[in-house]
Amino acid sequence: MRRDRLLVAVTLVTLLAADIHFILLPRFRAWCHLPRESCSCPNSSLETVPWTTSQNLTAVSTEPGSKLERLFRHPLYNIRPPELGPEERLLQEDELMNYCRRKVSRWERLKKFYIEAAAASNITITDHPVTFDPEASWLQFHLGISRYALYSGEDGSIDRLLRDMQTATVISADFTQDEKALKGACDCSQVVKPSGLHLKLALKLQDFGKAMFKPMRQERHEETPENFFYFVDFQRHNAEIAAFHLDRVLDFRRVPPVTGRFINVTGEILDITHNEELRSVFFTSPANNTCFFAKCLYVCKSEYAVCGHPDLLEGSMSAYLPGLSIAPRISIPNPWIRAYSFTGREEWEVNPLYCDNVKKLYPYNSGNRLLNIIDMAIFDFLTGNMDRHHYEIFTKFGDDGFLLHVDNARGFGRHSHDEMSILAPLTQCCMIKRSTLFRLKLLAQSEYRLSDVMRESLSRDPLTPVLTEDHLQALDRRLGQVLRTVGKCVKKLGEPQVVITDFVESSRVTTSHR
Repeated sequence: MRRDRLLVAVTLVTLLAADIHFILLPRFRAWCHLPRESCSCPNSSLETVPWTTSQNLTAVSTEPGSKLERLFRHPLYNIRPPELGPEERLLQEDELMNYCRRKVSRWERLKKFYIEAAAASNITITDHPVTFDPEASWLQFHLGISRYALYSGEDGSIDRLLRDMQTATVISADFTQDEKALKGACDCSQVVKPSGLHLKLALKLQDFGKAMFKPMRQERHEETPENFFYFVDFQRHNAEIAAFHLDRVLDFRRVPPVTGRFINVTGEILDITHNEELRSVFFTSPANNTCFFAKCLYVCKSEYAVCGHPDLLEGSMSAYLPGLSIAPRISIPNPWIRAYSFTGREEWEVNPLYCDNVKKLYPYNSGNRLLNIIDMAIFDFLTGNMDRHHYEIFTKFGDDGFLLHVDNARGFGRHSHDEMSILAPLTQCCMIKRSTLFRLKLLAQSEYRLSDVMRESLSRDPLTPVLTEDHLQALDRRLGQVLRTVGKCVKKLGEPQVVITDFVESSRVTTSHR
């Protein structure tokens, strides 16, 4: 009898083992290897990404192909925006075209005057005709600006605009408006770096597009000296380029398009400018290079000039936004503005509860303005930019409009240092948009690692390599710092208080052009 029981037990155990090995185990393995996209919730894989991301950042993806393309195909980067009515668009086509045609006519009239006046002074100005095209990439860029961003992820005119700024004929060069305001009106009571650091030019292209040119001031490997204050730091042309690419990788789309270009300072600035004062700051150096410098009464001197080799000069080309007369925008002090002196400190630097006061003030007491400030702080922390004293918004969109992330030339100065004070809006307010957090967590995964997609994106610029490897690796490190900061907030206050829902259901688009 006992033998029969033992035989039955052995038979049952054998059958159970066979069932586990041949049926249950294969099903379990298949379940473990299900592709992420099969989940009905496209973002569920991100919920499990840990706040401390060091393991994620050191892993290596084995999937072949472009990480950048995979990133832009991800559902988080293909969110269906609301239908755009006239009030959601910055400009209407008829309005913009009429405005531009008037500007072209005025330009043609003034150009004749400039050429005649120059001839009377025995000065030859190269005359390039304007080829105004209603389908020009810069016009399409302006027409694509909406309440939500400067351009959509599918806007093909942005890549066209980058190519046009790289190759289009320059027909005019002049000081920018803020340069003109500075010249002859230097305020000696302010701390100003003695180098003409505001040196930048407005270049008009043959299709009547306009770009701001910032020349190369230092080599990429040169770090900002540790004893420099943020307000006397160099302005870096490559920082402007890298900031545009980072802004697009983060899917903010709040930085105007920027590309690198070599400019012939003789043929593309000196020979075509109508500004006599700009002509006067050009000279030939002892090395026989053509140089120029910013001109003002106090600090701008020839020893702080930038020089071509002998004529070619590397720099960044930033697309201009629509003119203020057709698309007004205002500049607003950043609530977390820094003290621009050697000894001063602002309230936020000494009061850890400062954000509670900000939340009571208009326009930060409702809407998305404070969340947009926190987005901007995260963006600046990743680049290392401490110089965000103001931000700009288009007045048409009122309090609901996005913040413009312009003037990023003081970023990427020190790869070896993470300036945690830049994150003060996040650390003090403990709030972040859910869409921003999900994209940051996505970029912390090895499959979409931030440094890798940035390296790939920047490789398309004519001035590649735009950033050194040290700066690219610093992006990963700083991303980890941001996620750990959010994790501390969640642990302290709970996720519902920290992570704010702000986006609509994904359209599940599988292709995208950026």
